[in-house]
Amino acid sequence: MLSEARAVSLREFWLRGRGQANLMIGLAVTLLLIAVAVLSLVWTPYPINAIDIPAKLQPPSAAHWLGTDQFGRDVLSRIMAGARNSIAVSLVAVGIGAGLGVPLGALAAARRGWVEEVVMRFNDFTFAFPALLSAVMITSLFGPGAINAIIAIGIFNIPVFARLTRGAALSLWQRDFVLAARVAGRGRTRITLDHILPNIASLLIVQMTIQFALAILAEAGLSYLGLGTQPPDPSWGKMLNEAQTLMFLAPQLAIFPGLAIMATVLGLNLLGDGLRDLLDPRLRRLR
Repeated sequence: MLSEARAVSLREFWLRGRGQANLMIGLAVTLLLIAVAVLSLVWTPYPINAIDIPAKLQPPSAAHWLGTDQFGRDVLSRIMAGARNSIAVSLVAVGIGAGLGVPLGALAAARRGWVEEVVMRFNDFTFAFPALLSAVMITSLFGPGAINAIIAIGIFNIPVFARLTRGAALSLWQRDFVLAARVAGRGRTRITLDHILPNIASLLIVQMTIQFALAILAEAGLSYLGLGTQPPDPSWGKMLNEAQTLMFLAPQLAIFPGLAIMATVLGLNLLGDGLRDLLDPRLRRLR
């Protein structure tokens, strides 16, 4: 019976979502990005680091669909591999932010008092160091690299999820069903796990999609500055950095990575907006 009810709810969720253009477009772009990243693990048109100097700076053609760079490397192959690296960095960074921020926010809402004060002051302190500044400090100590970029972006995401979780949880702690659970003798930890987190899960899922898009941008920015993914591993931001001196000679070297970043961020934002409209009951009532 439980599996049948779950299947019915999923079917209703899909039927409601099909009518939302934002959700469908965002989902299609996101799935395409994931498919390209997974495909790059087993196949690319050319080896991503294969140098072919005689074929350098070729425009898009049947042999090289997106052309070649200054070393004769296939641009399409490197963009495909760059998608893989961007997803890996962003996914782990957002996972760090949610994995630490959500428990901290839930703890602050459940315990209040000095616990809440400590958590929120920690958030304020962390917000004072944006991802870029954190990456500069971390790389000055440990050197540039994807791991340090993940740490910097992840640290910046912690207060985002902590504040969101705390604000949403505080509103639920005043609801009748939570008060009833407290009267029944449930502890704060059990109430948080059984009632608070399940009721704010949709809000957290939407925020994850938004933060994932921001993490993609942050990773590209850090790689552009030489603080993120390091050569020979391809990165969209690093490709933009290498293309800036060749803008008039081969503008496609900047156009295609830029389009990849733009399409990915736009798709994730549309997905987040669509999920918010679909999961928020207040917005559903307005339709």
